[in-house]
Amino acid sequence: MKEPVLLEVRNLKVYFRNDEGLELRAVDGVSFTVPPGKTVALVGESGCGKSVTALAILRLVEANGRIAGGEVLFEGKNLLALSEREMQRVRGKEIAIIFQEPSAALNPVYTVGEQIVEAILLHQSVSREKARALAEEMLHLVGIPEPRKRLNEYPHELSGGMKQRAMIAMALSCRPKLLIADEPTTSLDVTIQAQILELLRELQRQIGMAILLITHDLGIVADMADEVVVMYAGKVVERGTKYDIFKRCRHPYTLGLLRSVPRLDVDENALASIPGFVPDPLHFPEGCRFRGRCFLEDETCATEPPEVALGDGHVVYCHHAALSEVCHGER
Repeated sequence: MKEPVLLEVRNLKVYFRNDEGLELRAVDGVSFTVPPGKTVALVGESGCGKSVTALAILRLVEANGRIAGGEVLFEGKNLLALSEREMQRVRGKEIAIIFQEPSAALNPVYTVGEQIVEAILLHQSVSREKARALAEEMLHLVGIPEPRKRLNEYPHELSGGMKQRAMIAMALSCRPKLLIADEPTTSLDVTIQAQILELLRELQRQIGMAILLITHDLGIVADMADEVVVMYAGKVVERGTKYDIFKRCRHPYTLGLLRSVPRLDVDENALASIPGFVPDPLHFPEGCRFRGRCFLEDETCATEPPEVALGDGHVVYCHHAALSEVCHGER
């Protein structure tokens, strides 16, 4: 039986122009799905296109960029075909986003309460008094002490952890079906990180929302994700369940990421690393974009890698998917 799909991204392409007028293919044919109530992690090095993919889903790409192709189907409706007015009804109500830097996302000249109330009034037919009561309820739900007092405070009066919780409260104030969490714990210390992740898990259980989690932290992926999409240089190189990715990955890049994670049960003098550098987006190599750094590279890698289906949704884009299993070994 086919699993239901809440969000389906099909062959999404997002290109940017630099000051010289040259085009950068930041996202170049990305496809994946997010089932209802599940957590899907987008994983990869900085600059691989994770955040741009998230912004494109909500059509928030910067002015020098454009969505050059593909579809973003939310409950079967193509968001890229909607008018801006229709899209405004989706943002915040159906799909909400948490940005990685709450200090930049929260407006410093308005109180936290005013900003949450504005989000509620935009999408719900309630009075301002009711919206304020809902805002207080949301602050309480995300674990902020003295929520009534915090409604009247400005972002600079809150700690980093509290600002992130306030962002989560704003994002969840309209009970969205999908939450996009873009590096939600990057600027927080490890104790607060753990609290925020546990909060997201608990809210997911209560509301039943799906989460698209964007991160480069494989520890967070192991803790939070049901399914994983691995990106490299603007493309998906592997996707599957968390078990598929951590226990039987087939793409050499995925394997390199996993081997670079420090382990307590292995005595190592130095961390493993992937040789070379991420290619310049203005000059991506022909064929597989990972080929200049791959230990399995041969002449076939100069052509576009095939999509290899390994069963149960596990897919890898590699000429050497079978051979990479042999090279996998024990982690």
